[in-house]
Amino acid sequence: MTGQGTNVVRAASWFADNWPVLVAGAIQIAIILAIAVVVRLVVHRMIDKFTQGNGEMPPLLKPLKERAPQLPAPQRSERRRQRAKTIGSVLKSVTTLLTAGIAFLMILQQFRIDITPIIASAGVLGVAIGFGAQSLVRDFLSGIFMMLEDQYGVGDVIDAGQATGTVESVGLRVTTLRDVNGTVWYVRNGEIVRIGNSSQGFAVAVVDVPFGHGSVDQALTILGETAEAAVAETPLADDVMDAPQVLGVEKVTSEGITLRMTVKVRPGRQWATQRALRARIMGAFVAAGIEPPFVRTPPKIEDEPKKPAPARPRPTGFDDAKSSDQDG
Repeated sequence: MTGQGTNVVRAASWFADNWPVLVAGAIQIAIILAIAVVVRLVVHRMIDKFTQGNGEMPPLLKPLKERAPQLPAPQRSERRRQRAKTIGSVLKSVTTLLTAGIAFLMILQQFRIDITPIIASAGVLGVAIGFGAQSLVRDFLSGIFMMLEDQYGVGDVIDAGQATGTVESVGLRVTTLRDVNGTVWYVRNGEIVRIGNSSQGFAVAVVDVPFGHGSVDQALTILGETAEAAVAETPLADDVMDAPQVLGVEKVTSEGITLRMTVKVRPGRQWATQRALRARIMGAFVAAGIEPPFVRTPPKIEDEPKKPAPARPRPTGFDDAKSSDQDG
């Protein structure tokens, strides 16, 4: 009991001598934590303001409206929402980690702990994690830059190398595409080397129209007149951005001649425009008496029945020799 009483007295004496320092340290730690929380809340509010806005186009997403004017309102809203959510999530995570890390180091300094070895160990640990998760880090970094640069978004038709289709979702690690056959492709962002986006700015509908050997001038005249009349009517008038350009003869084969024409249209509408113009032009060709391409069918050669081989004559004396053997 005497030893325990001595320890209690020593502890009380130490606390009496050092309580101002302890209280001051606790207050400083509380102030550090409070400042960290306030900074985090303020920064997060600023991030929400820049990525979400107040019913208007967020400043960070303003280029999106110019790059994707052809998207319907629901798709454009979904694209904007996903992009804003992803960018905001990344920025919030980064600011939270930075704020928490700085606050933690400042608190350690209040306890008179040397933070130099901790920083060195954290650097070594970061390098080890970086080497062990290179592909994962590459996917996330690629996804962040794709988001910030607005290379593509929900509703865009892109060629990602591994797959081609319509973008259904964009994440930091994986981009989801759906091709024309309905197959869903999950493409890792770090594996995308190049992107071909058919839904930004404008597109060009390349229309190739074949016909049989005949008057090229007549076909070109009908091609141009029919195309101009078609693009002046709805629904093509809503998609076409410039007058059709008749380029002329594209190919000459033994089956016929192919004419080419291009039309500048809204992004993503080139395929529908191609089909509509091709149908109108082929109908005009038929009405004008222009024959379609002649498909050569190779003649079918039927196999002739095989003739029986002629009987070989027997050698002279064969029958007599055979009869002599039988008599013997």
